[in-house]
Amino acid sequence: MTADAAPNVPEGESASSLLPLLLAMAMFVLVVDTSLMNVSISAVVHDLHTTASGVQSAIALEALVSAAFILISSKIGDFIGRKRAYVLGLLAYAIGAFAMTVAQSLTAIIIFWAIIGGLGASLLLPAMQSLIHGNFEGAARTKAYALVGAAAAIAAAIGPLLGGFVTTYLSWRVGFALEVVIIGVVLSGIRLVRDVKYTGPRQIDAVGSALSVIGMGGVVLGILVWQEGGDFVVLIMALGASALALLAWWLVKRKREGHATLLDPGLFRFPHFRIGISQTMMQQITLGGAMIALPLFLQMTLEYNAMEAGLSLAPLSLSMFGIALLAGKRAGRRRPADIVLTGFALTTIGIASIIPVMPRAGSGWALLAPLLIAGSGLGLLVSQLNNYTLSPIAEERVSEAAGVNSASGSFGLSFGLAMAGGLMLAVLSLSFTHMVDNSAVIPRAQQQQIATTLEDSAEVMSNTQLDALLTRERPAVKAEILRINTDARNRSLQVALLVPVLASLLGLINGFRMRRLPEIEPAANVEGLDLG
Repeated sequence: MTADAAPNVPEGESASSLLPLLLAMAMFVLVVDTSLMNVSISAVVHDLHTTASGVQSAIALEALVSAAFILISSKIGDFIGRKRAYVLGLLAYAIGAFAMTVAQSLTAIIIFWAIIGGLGASLLLPAMQSLIHGNFEGAARTKAYALVGAAAAIAAAIGPLLGGFVTTYLSWRVGFALEVVIIGVVLSGIRLVRDVKYTGPRQIDAVGSALSVIGMGGVVLGILVWQEGGDFVVLIMALGASALALLAWWLVKRKREGHATLLDPGLFRFPHFRIGISQTMMQQITLGGAMIALPLFLQMTLEYNAMEAGLSLAPLSLSMFGIALLAGKRAGRRRPADIVLTGFALTTIGIASIIPVMPRAGSGWALLAPLLIAGSGLGLLVSQLNNYTLSPIAEERVSEAAGVNSASGSFGLSFGLAMAGGLMLAVLSLSFTHMVDNSAVIPRAQQQQIATTLEDSAEVMSNTQLDALLTRERPAVKAEILRINTDARNRSLQVALLVPVLASLLGLINGFRMRRLPEIEPAANVEGLDLG
């Protein structure tokens, strides 16, 4: 990819002292948005009379749309102008957030928040990266990247707390309304942004673009269809996997023939880049799987409100934030591969420790130590993986490489969210049926009816809510149904946590491969070049 043509802006006078703050505000909204949705699951389910699995699917779909279109959107930004792409991305994200303030059904959330908002994110991230690179120079550019990166880190750290507070004491709709206000403030300063012209080739790799969307979309969409009990699951996933294989072949063929490609396959000849993007994907699968199972456990099993759930998740986010900052500043001469290996080891131990604790936990305090361990591990990963992955890439290609890295991370997040949610519901259904059929308390005539009812609705109910629906049942039968509800839900959440554990284990195995690669000096300044 040809490097952006940066405007001639004197160092220290780059754009405006206000512009970095506005860019940081835009990044804050992008990151805090998903945290708000995660801690508000039970409130959204209650207000919209929908299901937890439906809300989970919307969260996974938003990440999937962003991942599937980020490479294409980067090219679109090259052609229509990075400033215009930045504005369109902000407007799409604002539409999604505004829809959440007035939505009366899950369909509205899927269309406006997940799809339109996801498309907005895919336009916004690469455009923001190019605009920072082109509007600032020298120390001013470094400061702008640092401020935007800090905004993302702070949003990740305080997102569960902020979302929990707003949802509990105001409304989850107010949180999304505040996002619209912030985006409005950012857009009010758009005149401060200088456009960054693209001087590279203007051909479009339409086939490569289509294959990338079908490939990433098919794999995750197949999981979501399975989660909702749909048909043709294997066919959809096979179509996605085949499209990804065809994409790899197509890119190599186009490159050999000298035609424009969606992305340069030559990037993958660097072993550090290949293993780096796979580690980024494992990290995000781990995070996505954990952020489906843990909020549901806190809100459905412990019956916490959004504020209590946010406080309980704070050890994970705050330790991740703190360790990332500490490791970034004090890594010293330690090899990045060793730090990444330690990070995956801690993450594996932390999340695996939650699994046996979950059925016995009487409060969020039982998760404190495992979350601190897992958060510390994730913090070590965040501090190293970006620089490690992009270190062998030359300056003129680092922006494209960062886009690929962002796409792999977003795909990993959507896969983790979808796979953990799908496994959870499958185990939930099987457990309900098995436990009811083998109950010595529930009369045989009621077993099929109760099993069907539990399969359809128990996933979105706490025991308190379910108890209110069982007023006509005999005390012994009621107690048995509540026991089955509790046991089946906990078992399904434990199985869901196997997704992040297995992803962390794969990352740990990959970490030993990383250690065998030689250390190299970065070929370009990659600070801040992976904003997503």
